This record gives sequence, C-alpha cells and structure tokens, in this order.
Amino acid sequence: MATRIKLSRRSRDRAQAASNQHPRPAARPAGSGRQVIEFRGVSKLYQGDVGLDQATFSIERGEFVFLVGSTGSGKSTVMRLLIKELEPTSGVIRVAGHDLEQITRKRVPYFRRNVGVVFQDFKLLPNRTVYDNVAYALQVTGGTRKEIRAKVPDILRLTGLSTKLHNFPHQLSGGEQQRVSVARAFVNHPPLLLADEPTGNLDPETSIDIMRLLYRINRTGTTVVVATHDQAMVDKMRRRVLELSRGRIVRDEAAGLARRLRAPATKPPGLR
Repeated sequence: MATRIKLSRRSRDRAQAASNQHPRPAARPAGSGRQVIEFRGVSKLYQGDVGLDQATFSIERGEFVFLVGSTGSGKSTVMRLLIKELEPTSGVIRVAGHDLEQITRKRVPYFRRNVGVVFQDFKLLPNRTVYDNVAYALQVTGGTRKEIRAKVPDILRLTGLSTKLHNFPHQLSGGEQQRVSVARAFVNHPPLLLADEPTGNLDPETSIDIMRLLYRINRTGTTVVVATHDQAMVDKMRRRVLELSRGRIVRDEAAGLARRLRAPATKPPGLR
C-alpha cells in the first residue's frame, strides 16, 4: 500500500510540473471588454433604400480587419455609423464600451476622441504645416502645449515625416499627405482607428507603404478597420475580412482574400 501511495504522489508532482510549464489559457469571462466594436442586428434605411440589413458582427481589441464589397454594399454606412455620423434604423452598436444610442449629440465630440479616422481625400488644413495639422487634433481635445510638444514629434517619427514638419500640404506627395492624415488620426493613441479607402488615390507602391504604416499602428495595440476596394492589398495582407453585399454581412474570414477563390468547373456526367 505504501508503494502505491508513493507512486500516486509522484504522478501528482509530475502533473503539477507539466501544468506549470504549459498553463491552460484563462477562460475569457463574459463581457470581459475585449470587444471594441459590436453590431447586433443593425439596419440602416435611406428613404426606403437598404444601406445595412441586420448586420451582426464584433471586432476585438487589437484586430486588423478589412471591410470589402462593391460600391453600395454598405462599407461607408458601417464607417459612418461607427463615428455616429449616422443613426441606425434599428439594432445596437457599441464602440469602445459605449452604447452609441446612449450618447447625446452634445457628447459626440468626446466619444470621437476614442476613434481616429483616415479619409481617402486626406482632409488636411491647407494653410497649416504638417506639424500644425497634427497638433490641431490635440488642440481640439484640450491638449496642453507640453503634450503637443511631446506627442507630435513622436508621431511624425513613427509615420516617417520628421523632415517634413514645416511643409504645407501642397508641398507633399499624395502618399505623404496620407501619412499626415494617419499621424493626425493616431496622435491621441485612440483604441480604434478607421480608414475609409485610405489608398484609393495612391499608386500601388505608395499604397503598400500606407498599409505597412497602419499595420505598425495596429501592432501598438490599436484596433484597425480598413474599408477598401483594393483587392490586391487585401490578398497581400491576409488579415480578417468582412465582406458586405447589399447591406448584408456575407462573409467573415480570418486571414481571408478579397474574394473567395472559385472552385474549378466540373464536367457534366458522361463527358471525359
């Protein structure tokens, strides 16, 4: 009997050692706050036309997600709902822990501090330098001069614009202007960054640079959502893909392609 007890203790010791070396991942509690975006049965109608139809999906903290689909599929509607530029016809939207229905118009500017936005047409202030365009994003949110002096040079280094801080937008290439737009969107280090067709006006090589920059930002922990028509870029990046068609979510794939690869056609029975 003593021998059996000794072996049993050895077994327990070995099991405990193995457990310490390869601990089980902790179970994620419900409502753990990892979801940065949550859509539940969201619809949006435009005078009878369907912009979004019962869309349900969630995006977790730190994800990099592409929204793809043809023109009119609902990508821009999703983006505009996320910044509360539009109100849904029905359904629930939560962003960075906020139920958007509960946010009053007066509080919308404060909510948007949690969301950085990069546009296709840059939307830079033409009469301000690169430095001032980026600093403006801090000024409107109450940033002090000390904060601005500390944060703006850092974000300009991250985005490769350290030598352009005194240039005006018209003195920059399209890619450089988009980098300023990204810098401005990220200078507050928001938990969520939205990019609506960020490479739509850029050549392929510059588009790759912008996507690399967005990926670098994503690696810092910021959740990045990119709406795009750029199929080659989506295929190259191989990140999560949400595909919309006529306002519906028709595909949700991790490391997906812009379009599913079609299976080869099969021959009718009897043909060789």
